[in-house]
Amino acid sequence: MLLLLGCNQKTKENTMQTLFVGTYTDGESEGIYRLNFDSTTGELSNQELAATITNPSFLAISENGQNVYAVQETADFDSLGGGVSAFNLNEGMLELQNSLGTHGAHPCHVSLSHDGQLAVSNYTGGNLAIFKLKTDGSLQANPQLIDHKVLGTTEASHVHKAEFTESGLLVADLGLDAIKRYESKNGQWQPAGQQSLNLPQGAGPRHFVEGQNGRYLYVINELNATITVFEQNEKGNYDGIQTQSSLPIDFKGESFCADIHLSADGKFLYGSNRGHNSLVIFKVDKSSGKIELIGHESVRGDWPRNFTIDATGNYILVANQRSNNITVFKRDIEKGTLSYLNEFKIPSPVCLVFTNEND
Repeated sequence: MLLLLGCNQKTKENTMQTLFVGTYTDGESEGIYRLNFDSTTGELSNQELAATITNPSFLAISENGQNVYAVQETADFDSLGGGVSAFNLNEGMLELQNSLGTHGAHPCHVSLSHDGQLAVSNYTGGNLAIFKLKTDGSLQANPQLIDHKVLGTTEASHVHKAEFTESGLLVADLGLDAIKRYESKNGQWQPAGQQSLNLPQGAGPRHFVEGQNGRYLYVINELNATITVFEQNEKGNYDGIQTQSSLPIDFKGESFCADIHLSADGKFLYGSNRGHNSLVIFKVDKSSGKIELIGHESVRGDWPRNFTIDATGNYILVANQRSNNITVFKRDIEKGTLSYLNEFKIPSPVCLVFTNEND
């Protein structure tokens, strides 16, 4: 997801950050919620329903902070599958601009480019929809569709994340056990020279994050609970250089990875474990890009999905879907370790996104 970071200086004017929370609405939740986060105390407060919408399980915010985008993770938005909505952000509240179908069932991720494009990953649909945006940030109809179902022979495609990068477009397909690469040619996205970064069968790549301006790529694999490190070579292709477990050696239960983030300074890598209910913490060797385990921190909740690092870098907030809470941790910037601070109760949180807006 795209996080908009403010300055680190702690003043009375910028201690309050705005957090939007995407949820599942099959229980008590009604849609997208807005919270205030105090970066001096680590406290969340002032919960408000910002938009009533079905299953806004992933959110993205425009670089100028004026638009918010949310998937509707359903199979029945229209006859083709799920939906995506564009909102105008006005004084902390969301005003619906428009909603369109994503041409595939259960969209689970949305991301933005620097030049007015929006990519939606359709998990069950096994495809990717790339929308162009109007000048006001609303969605244009007739997106480009990239169908991964035609790539699978024995496996079913499950597109889980697409991200625009300096070198093109990277797409994690959990079902095909691969990161697919695309480049822009004549206004359309086409397979890149290196079309696929292949992972072991059954790995289930879910999310990824770039390090050192794309020199390294860190992929979190949902199904085998690992993190794989890729390095970009002189030809611009990625080579796998390391795979590490996200779980303690002595853990014998069932667990599935979810989200992954690097600290802003690139020194520490974090990943979420659903089942073990923890964040794994790695130190990053900047010279080699490889990772070394520091430890695990309990999320003090059940089924951690998305998590985020706040603008100051001092806190990590975790969305625990099944325990209906967001837990807040103080982050040691020098050591990378986490200390539990508090929790905030909210129904079925799954996605956390800060804006650059101050109250």
